[in-house]
Amino acid sequence: MMGVRLRLLVLCAGIALCAVAPARAQTEIRLWPNGAPGSERWSIAESVASSPSGDRVITNVTEPSLTVFLPDPKIATGAAAVIAPGGALRVLAFDDEGVKVARWLNERGIAGFVLKYRTLQQDPSAPRRPLPGMPPPGTAPREELAIVNANANPAPGDASLDEVFRLAVADTQAAFELIRHHANDWRIDPARVGIIGFSAGGGVAVGSALAAKPGASPDFLVSVYGPSLQDVHVPEHAPPLFIAVGATHFNVTNGCLALFAAWKAAGKPAELHVYDGVSAGFGMTKRGQPVDGWTDRLYEWLVARKLASPVNAG
Repeated sequence: MMGVRLRLLVLCAGIALCAVAPARAQTEIRLWPNGAPGSERWSIAESVASSPSGDRVITNVTEPSLTVFLPDPKIATGAAAVIAPGGALRVLAFDDEGVKVARWLNERGIAGFVLKYRTLQQDPSAPRRPLPGMPPPGTAPREELAIVNANANPAPGDASLDEVFRLAVADTQAAFELIRHHANDWRIDPARVGIIGFSAGGGVAVGSALAAKPGASPDFLVSVYGPSLQDVHVPEHAPPLFIAVGATHFNVTNGCLALFAAWKAAGKPAELHVYDGVSAGFGMTKRGQPVDGWTDRLYEWLVARKLASPVNAG
């Protein structure tokens, strides 16, 4: 507890500057100013690259942070969302599954906080480890996971990935504590702070909802092609859940279906959208297909839960 208080006190100066900045300003705030616990010995430097579309992709995150996007006060609803980009716990699709989402939320009156959580350390000069369950073409057939307890982790027992997942959830919990502690500064209702996670970021988001830590859990949970990466035992405090996924996303589709079923079996609110003809992540990129409407469905869900402003819809 003292560590959390000290961390929050150290951040106060930066928070104050953000609070008086113009609406929709962007400010990046380190979650652990004195060093992120558990990764003190990580030594590979963070790097930023660009995708073919020009979006930023970040690897080797060792210093977790939140980038703040505040809506126009005229339409602000008081709701907020942590945004966890995806990337198999190895990279972060920071723009397409982060910044673009925050701006979309701002247009609907919701504050967005893009989370840069810790990712697997990868030596850029070393050969890339293949993704679990994804053998190189022609080497072995791909087999769907057998989903048990709604756990769609493709690499159970991988110690390094398990540790990164644990640290990413800790970063998410620290983000919730920080936002709620400074809710007045950002004009946010601390009882309406949720999370939107993509791919592995969705798994991290689910992990934050399953963890029992007062003040560090989401009030609503949005998982976009992000199945659980751990056994799901739905807690009493489980928030309303929204899921969007492609119908043929290897391992992920079945994991999301199992997550939805677990929520419903526990009597918790859940909504699921499965899009035909989609086999991978779609993010905020338009494809000219029905899946492009997933943000419309999310917007309707947010409005129904009195989280989004009804202005500027679409």
